Amino acid sequence: MEVFLVKNQKGLRCGYTTGSCAAAAAGAAAQLLLSGAAPQTVHLLTPKGIVADIKVVQARLQDGAAVCTVRKDSGDDPDVTDGIEIWASVTCIQEGFLITGGAGVGRVTRPGLACKVGAAAINPAPREQILRLLRETAEKHGYAGGLHAVIGAKNGEEVAKATFNGRLGIVGGISILGTSGIVEPMSEQALTDTIHVELDSRWAAGERDLLACPGNYGRDFARSCLGINLDAAVTTSNYIGETLDYAIYKGFHSLLFIGHAGKLVKLAAGVMQTHSSMADGRQEIFAAHAALHGASRDTVRRLMGSITVDECIGILRDAAILQPVLQSIAYKIEEHLEKRTRGALRTEFIIFTNASGELLRSEGAAELLKRFQEKGI
Repeated sequence: MEVFLVKNQKGLRCGYTTGSCAAAAAGAAAQLLLSGAAPQTVHLLTPKGIVADIKVVQARLQDGAAVCTVRKDSGDDPDVTDGIEIWASVTCIQEGFLITGGAGVGRVTRPGLACKVGAAAINPAPREQILRLLRETAEKHGYAGGLHAVIGAKNGEEVAKATFNGRLGIVGGISILGTSGIVEPMSEQALTDTIHVELDSRWAAGERDLLACPGNYGRDFARSCLGINLDAAVTTSNYIGETLDYAIYKGFHSLLFIGHAGKLVKLAAGVMQTHSSMADGRQEIFAAHAALHGASRDTVRRLMGSITVDECIGILRDAAILQPVLQSIAYKIEEHLEKRTRGALRTEFIIFTNASGELLRSEGAAELLKRFQEKGI
């Protein structure tokens, strides 16, 4: 797909979603069924208004059904579903247009997602794409009956193990996704959409208190030192502010962040998107708070030249000002979280490093932590 976005001073090629692949496969199969010939390429108008030219890699007539397969191209996005084969089997029915999930497409087992419990994980936007192509193909060939499209994914159950599907209650395969039909390289929207879906699912399950962490660091620390399992936490990645905003929108009561200082200490500067390409400032945070507590010029210079948070901790310990600096940073984190949430969501935090253990803890963190411990998380 020759559509590019400029990110980080590079031109990155866009791809197309599993939803667009499913629609293209269904459209090609419908044409094969009604005309006897499958197209080599499907020219698909995506919801974003961009035309994707999607090649048909396999096509066959079998037992009254037409089956066509396309291969997903994620462009320059590091998507685990890149290259997966999405197929559609289309048959004639008496009336109407029906879409169901086949092998490799997951099924929803928990409420709160875009699809009903028990249904195939084929989201609304892809369903609309598929239905549109089925209708258009039927009209083009003067066919007045109905069509039934079964959507599947080769090795979908295996590929799904590398996705968030299991955490969301989608079992047995991948999801057919995509609101725009286009995959944007390293798409922030895709990541924040995943956070939204997970929060939707937890809300529907009756949860009102959230445990959240940026990523995979510190799971051993959380188990051994805090007695909880971070596998049960919402993974926020770098999108702290987005997680807070959506938690407030949904109406959650509280949120406890547990995370590595390399990410969460940035909150002391009001940084709510913590990827290093957006903002860093860890050294500056430690240096500024050290200066406020009487650090020498040499100590501040060493802090500014440090590489890791643990190096900063060592410098502050040598200067005998570690605890007051950490308390000062914790106060600023609380201040910025309060500013972001405006009191609409109780927000607490526990911050650590693997080498130094727990560094910072907000005043009310212990109470929320106890709730999760009692739940057996």
